[in-house]
Amino acid sequence: MKLGAFLFGVGHHAAAWRHPDVDPRAPFRFDYWRDLAQKAEAAKFDAVFLADNVALFGASPEAIAYNPPVYTSEPLTQLAALATHTSRIGLIATVSSTYLAPYHVARKFAALDQLSGGRAGWNLVTSGSDTEAANFGLDHQLAHDKRYEIAAEHVAVVQALWDSFDDDPVLADKQSGQFYDPAKLRYIDHKGEHFQVRGPLQTGRPTQGHPVIVQAGSSEDGQKLAAATAELVFTAQQSLEASRAFVQGLKDRAQALGRSRDDLLVLPGVTIYVAPTREEAEAKLALLHAFVDEAGALQSIKAFLDWDLTQVDIDGPPPPPPFTEGWQSRQKLFYDVAVAEKLTVRQLIARMAAARGHLVLVGTPTDVVDELEAWFESGAADGFNILAPTFPYGLDDVIELVLPELRRRGLFREDYEGSTLREHLGLKRPDAGFVRAAQTQIEETAP
Repeated sequence: MKLGAFLFGVGHHAAAWRHPDVDPRAPFRFDYWRDLAQKAEAAKFDAVFLADNVALFGASPEAIAYNPPVYTSEPLTQLAALATHTSRIGLIATVSSTYLAPYHVARKFAALDQLSGGRAGWNLVTSGSDTEAANFGLDHQLAHDKRYEIAAEHVAVVQALWDSFDDDPVLADKQSGQFYDPAKLRYIDHKGEHFQVRGPLQTGRPTQGHPVIVQAGSSEDGQKLAAATAELVFTAQQSLEASRAFVQGLKDRAQALGRSRDDLLVLPGVTIYVAPTREEAEAKLALLHAFVDEAGALQSIKAFLDWDLTQVDIDGPPPPPPFTEGWQSRQKLFYDVAVAEKLTVRQLIARMAAARGHLVLVGTPTDVVDELEAWFESGAADGFNILAPTFPYGLDDVIELVLPELRRRGLFREDYEGSTLREHLGLKRPDAGFVRAAQTQIEETAP
């Protein structure tokens, strides 16, 4: 199975920063991220994953004051630095197609791919909040379907730019004075509804051909985009049955578009509380839950999901969320869980605090791996993105207790066999020449 290490603040539990063993200031230091990435690489994870948004969430300074930031660094800059301190592990960063132009995205990821020796991955998101929109001259975020419409054209332009050079275009012929082979260079001359981009990309072709394209949307629009363009999908799923339906349905969509089912890998997120005994594992989760500030949690839910539960009976059932233009799949997931399990608002807060809607496993190494194996063998997952509840301790628990049991069962690698992220994931390298009708060949003349 494929495993990602999702690095996130000081941990994925909402109260991780209040744990007595955690240093809440650590994410502001580069050595903290360096040590986590090197730890994940030594354990042979396929990739480290950095999420991002482009706003500091909170309705007021008072609300922000109780929610420490988890996106303390711009992810591409951070991964470029981590590339110099690692040599094999994949480097996946989140960048929004809504707020960064395709040329910038193509150039930045091509550069990261080249600097890292072919280890870059782009997690394509469309951004989902008015708070982010306000930082880019908008009063409100774009409509959900409009954001995904833009994203589909955006990623097509990015891919075309990555292929605006063929492999090995440099002649560097000092005698003739010709540097590039003009037959291996093309303008893309894209003129679409949302973008007009001439190209070519000045960095040349990325080491992997294309950095791996990752997508995390589980809404209907998100699934359409993923089926057409994604190679790795990160999703939140609560049960094996629901996850299997999602995974196989997504692969069916990709296959209907002419892609191989093996061209698309799906990694549900999972937070693991593991210890030699189940009682010890449950105590780890209970300790973190004891630090949850319920009033602060309600403010976070309001800011993150536009779901105002502050005036609702905390020991009663939650009303339906507003199902706004942002975070549609996560709104639906939380509400469906609350209805199916008859959760009160207080219980829902605890559920959200543990992993923000992702699968939570609590138990011994055998308990945890039994569940992971069941998901993997049934087609409910191609692997998992691991959301450690605290860093570095929760990641240490997975490395020291879970990975040995996975290896004992032959479910995870002993060592890397390749050097690029595509090789780790078993994804083919795209051929050069991602040609579209709008592309034109450069004239066969020397520069």
